[in-house]
Amino acid sequence: MNDDPIRIIVTGGTFDKYYDELKGMLTFRETHLPEILKLVRIVSPVAITQLQLIDSLEMTDQHREVIQKAIEAAPEERIIITHGTDRMAETAKYLGPLNLPKTVVLTGAMIPYKITGSDALFNLGTAFGSVRLLPHGVYVAMNGRVFLWDNVRKDYDRGVFRPLKES
Repeated sequence: MNDDPIRIIVTGGTFDKYYDELKGMLTFRETHLPEILKLVRIVSPVAITQLQLIDSLEMTDQHREVIQKAIEAAPEERIIITHGTDRMAETAKYLGPLNLPKTVVLTGAMIPYKITGSDALFNLGTAFGSVRLLPHGVYVAMNGRVFLWDNVRKDYDRGVFRPLKES
């Protein structure tokens, strides 16, 4: 079994939001990843790099360049990126053509981890399995599916990720 170390790069998104009862809105405080990794009993070596905690609607190519540099600097060949769902496909399309010698899987959540009914744990679990099994390349793991970087979109009408080209 492949037990190579995994790097998780945190960029924010709904995955890491929490409800601020004083402000009456979803916002960021800190990443939930250490708590999640303990909860799901990940025993493989995992390192976490928190780059930012932003909503992906604020994501720019400058943010994507920072993500690219973090991937390149990571000693691990297997990378999971937690990312907001609104701009996840765009970030995958930015990273994919770079042909980095690593397996990179972006994932996120439609409902914050801290809110009942969240899909964060399921999507993260899918990303962990995928990053271990897939060859080098850039992928998106959402809704129990894995998509290549150049064949993914968020379907806003259904609230799920789908391929650009249906087979």
